[in-house]
Amino acid sequence: MTASFDVLTAGYVGDRVASTVVLLREGDLVAVVDPGMVADRSRILDPLAALGVAPSDVTDVVFSHHHPDHTLNAALFPRARFHDHWAVYQDDVWDDRPAEGTHLTESVWLLETPGHSPQDVSTVARTADGLVVCTHLWWTADGELASALREHAALVAEEVLASGYHEGIPEDAKTHDRAHSDAELGLNFWLSRVRG
Repeated sequence: MTASFDVLTAGYVGDRVASTVVLLREGDLVAVVDPGMVADRSRILDPLAALGVAPSDVTDVVFSHHHPDHTLNAALFPRARFHDHWAVYQDDVWDDRPAEGTHLTESVWLLETPGHSPQDVSTVARTADGLVVCTHLWWTADGELASALREHAALVAEEVLASGYHEGIPEDAKTHDRAHSDAELGLNFWLSRVRG
């Protein structure tokens, strides 16, 4: 089984800032990654509705890190469990656990990838098209791929679909092979293939 991947809203940075918000689904899992700052909550809720998902259907929310531009709209999902680098939270229950290797389903799991902040978490999803990595290890089209992600050899051993947070898809986004530099591979977390 594989997960489905939908970008609910694409992030940007400049005079204003918004996070890319992603929906991952597999079986009973309906997960939103980084429901942070957006110009209007409809930027999250309308795409969800178009996909047939109500806020109360969301089972899990993952925070890549605790900056408000990635967490501000978490309360939109009243039934969700919330995942970060060291625990899972729901209602008034706080369960300690490391994020590293935590599986939300067979095809969706968390990795500890400190970089942008010491508590960064990347969400990995195996989709029909390859791996999708929701990460904040790089956040501009010309950023470098952080060493924390390179250390997870499983992610570079096969096709990886990268997806990103504060900028749109680079105009020159295309398939790269690993002979290219890390700077060329810093494709801001979008649908560009990195072949292993």
